[in-house]
Amino acid sequence: MKTFIHNCTTANDLAQLFAEQLVIWINENEGGVYHLALSGGKTPSILFSLLADKFINAIPWQRVHFWWGDERMVPPDDRESNFGVVNELFFTKLAIDETNIHRIKGEALPEVEMERYKKEINSLLPKENGWPSFDLVMLGLGDDGHTASIFPDQMHLLECDQVTAIATHPLSGQQRITLTGKVINNAKKVAFLISGKSKALI
Repeated sequence: MKTFIHNCTTANDLAQLFAEQLVIWINENEGGVYHLALSGGKTPSILFSLLADKFINAIPWQRVHFWWGDERMVPPDDRESNFGVVNELFFTKLAIDETNIHRIKGEALPEVEMERYKKEINSLLPKENGWPSFDLVMLGLGDDGHTASIFPDQMHLLECDQVTAIATHPLSGQQRITLTGKVINNAKKVAFLISGKSKALI
């Protein structure tokens, strides 16, 4: 996989650059379904607002299927829900079928939802190298270096032989469901949206 790094002056500039690139990537996939795994975090939130305000007609959104790289085990209307943020900022302004939105059900039992989400991914995504293959996985980066919900003390999830896994926040003990490293690395494209001086060294 080729690696490109783009430096931006502000988080808003980063969101604008990525939105423009996302338009190109999705429109290149003429006529086909585009499987996009979303991320939580501050920078993606800026992106979702921007997409709703300026790019609502730039992409054939009805061809895009939305997934999540990870989710906290909280109800969808909880302020910590990754789905809830995207729903408020973006989906409520987007005319697409609900079947295009594949959220992780944070209100469910983690063990049950991990299996359900894995089965949904396996049933709908194309396979490459024996693993589901997203067209694009968006990722953020925490101050502790975690991405998706793969924390520094749970690096075994990078090599896990499962599509999904249960992760535990090392400080709060909050449980989350996350895509594992092998699925993330099997995507056609992976994009990190990172902002803030505290993350520069990482």
